[in-house]
This record gives sequence, structure tokens and C-alpha cells, in this order.
Amino acid sequence: MMLSKYSGDLSGIDYLSMLVVDIHGAVRSVSLPRAYVTEKVLKNGIGFDASNFGYAQVHKSDMVAIPDLSTAFVEEKDGFRILHAFSDVWTTDGQPFDQYPRTVARKAAEHLKETGVGDDAKMLVELEFYVFDDVRHSTTVDHSYYFVESAEGIGEGYEDVPRFGLSKGYHRMSPDDKYGRLRNEVVKLMEAAGIPVKYHHHEVGAAQLEIELNFISLLGAADAVVLSKWIIRNVADEMGLFVTFMPKPMYKIAGNGMHVHQYIDKKGASVFPGEGLYGLSPIGLSYTAGILSHALSGSLLAWSNPSTNSYRRLVPGYEAPVSATFAQASRAAAVRIPGYLKKGEARIEFRTGDATANTYYFLAAMLLAGLDGVERKLDPVKLGFSGSKETPKNTFPTGLFHVLAGLQKDNAYLKPAFPAELVAGWVEMKKKEAEYVYNAPVPQEYELYF
Repeated sequence: MMLSKYSGDLSGIDYLSMLVVDIHGAVRSVSLPRAYVTEKVLKNGIGFDASNFGYAQVHKSDMVAIPDLSTAFVEEKDGFRILHAFSDVWTTDGQPFDQYPRTVARKAAEHLKETGVGDDAKMLVELEFYVFDDVRHSTTVDHSYYFVESAEGIGEGYEDVPRFGLSKGYHRMSPDDKYGRLRNEVVKLMEAAGIPVKYHHHEVGAAQLEIELNFISLLGAADAVVLSKWIIRNVADEMGLFVTFMPKPMYKIAGNGMHVHQYIDKKGASVFPGEGLYGLSPIGLSYTAGILSHALSGSLLAWSNPSTNSYRRLVPGYEAPVSATFAQASRAAAVRIPGYLKKGEARIEFRTGDATANTYYFLAAMLLAGLDGVERKLDPVKLGFSGSKETPKNTFPTGLFHVLAGLQKDNAYLKPAFPAELVAGWVEMKKKEAEYVYNAPVPQEYELYF
């Protein structure tokens, strides 16, 4: 697998792969032979059945995908040169489809400009994931199990090998770190595709890794996360490895978050630094209060942590935030203000989210929550959010049903970018997932009750 940025020249390209994002935030593709790729196709796109992507009803499923060549990159694989490009989705009457993830992200960014608070939202996303040498799982009426194995000391096949411990992997080097080559290969490809990377390293858990991107505008950041996950899975597959971004793939071991550092840019400078608490400006403090307020209601968590597995991670004891708090240099707080920044460089890090999110919806909802706090001039100190210690008043909802109920009650702040049909459809879809998981017995219940 080799990747490179698109030069603008279609000669030598065998296929145009049009990337379309589904309701879950995963990328799918339809490939057009070079002979079919005309200027008309590049301008007007191609029709497709959107009902298979989760955000359109069958009787209104005809949509049009239009390639965004500003996102294009070239993949060379198996003797073919494939031009990949993210696509925008339009309705057949010539309007951007309002539920499509890239449309929602773009509208949220446009709303920021309309408020006058800033010109751009800059996002730095951290990707945490586990790598396994073997994975098996099965669920039927008569049995349920999962099995994972890693050369770093996880699984029955590695009981007798030297190991550093399940929770002592942070910044390990070879030979303890078995997956350094994987990260090096991934980052090389990410940079070749135009994704800026800050660094990569081994994370706390055995077999747990992290790749941290650099600051990108909101829509580009969401595209970068989707593309990065695709690259990671492809490189792992070529090496005979398995990757998961699940928030909590194993019991009593560190979970995978998707932390997002962010600031609002206006005229080339952040509006967050100031003389207030932790070096934040009034806008920075109110923005933080908006995020925490809508997270506490459950509404924002329905986008940032939209899986039942998300709430296996959000438990005390694993540097995963369990309450609406913000503090400087604290990794237990839902919002951390990095302590290593110099005066005038303040930004915030939302540590609650995870990669089961549709990143477009997650980043858009988070921006709108922050802007709602700015508009209402919320004070995070008066709301009881300051400090990293939880109190009964600010503990997050503890399950998917609870946060979906919060979204149904608290969604007015989403209106600039999220149509009501999307909110309702998201709740319905996620309730079905919750019912599937919560209605099934698990092995631990056999252990306790059989």
C-alpha cells in the first residue's frame, strides 16, 4: 500500500474511488473506471441508494454523491492507481443533504462564523486503539464469548512469555513494544495522504497504541479521523493484525478515548487565552461551560459516546472522566487545560469522547454546545464545574439509554446544523443498539447468578 497527494492530473489513474460516509461515521466507496470519469461526472456526481447508508428512508433513497477533489489522494495497490476522494451528498432537487455527516460539520463551522465569535474551529484529535494478534468472538442463543491475544502478553498463548504488565505500557520501546513498525508505517502513509501528525507512541495498556494528529479545521479533522482509521486497519491487515477502537475491549484494563484539543480562531489568533481561571478568557470559560453543561444533560454524550461500550470505559480509576469537571493538567477532568502551555496559548481538551462516535456529528455537536455556552455567557465556576473531583451534582449519565433521553430533552442548541429528523433517527437507531446489548445475558451474570 502506497499513498500520495493528488497532483490534479488524472492521467495514469485507473479508478476514481468516491468515499461516502455512513450514519455511523464509517467510510464506504464506489469506484468508477477512468474512462467514465468525465468533467460532467466530477461536477455533477453520480446517483446512489442512500438507504443503505442509514440516513435515508427507502422511498426517498435516491441521492447524488459529488467528489470533493480538495480531499483527494492516490493509492497504489495490487498494480492499480486509485484516486480516492471524499464525497458530498446532495438530494435529487439539487440541495446538500442536511443529514449527511459532512454537511452537518460544514453547517456547524458556518454557524461559528455567523455568531461572530470566530472564523474557524481548530481541532486536534488523539486516536487510541488496541492491536491484537488474534481475535475471535461469537454470540448466539446458546453461547456468547470473545477472545483476544497479543504478543505483548495477552491471551493463553502468551502466559509464559516475558511481559511488562497489562497497565504499564506507556511510552514503552522495543523489544517490549511489539507494534512500533505498525505505527511507523501508518504515520508515513497518513502524512503521504496529507494528514498532519504530531506524534505516536505506546499507550498505557498492553497492546494499546496512540497516534495524535495536529490541529485541523473541523471538517478536515473529521475527514482525517475517518481516513486515519481506514489506513490503520489496512496496515494492520497487511501485517496479519487486528485493530479495534472500541472504548473498552477488555475488562480491568485502560480504555480507548478520542480526546479532542480545540480552540476558536479569529483573525489568526485563538480567542481562548485570557486572564481568567486557568488562563482562559471569558469566551474560553463560557465555551467550556457550554460543553460541560450539554454533556451533563447527556445530550452531547449521545454524539461523543454513542455506544453501550462507551459506558464500560467511563468508570472511575482509568483516567476516563466520569463527571462534568474542568481543571488544569488533570487527566481525570472531562475538560483539561494543558499545564505545559505558555501564557497566551490556552486551549481546552475534551477527554470524554471515544471513536465509536460519528466524528462529524461529534465535533459539530461539541462546537455548537460550546457556542451555546458563549451565547448564554455561562460561568463554569458558578455551575460547579471547576476542579477535577466529581460531586453528586455533576456526575455524567451512566448508560446509553440515559444519554439518549438527555438528547431528546436537550437539543435546541443543535438546530443550526442538526435537522430534527437526524436527531430523532439517531435516537431510534441507538435505542435499538442499547436494547440488543442490555437485553442479553453476559458471562459475568452466569458467574454471579447461575
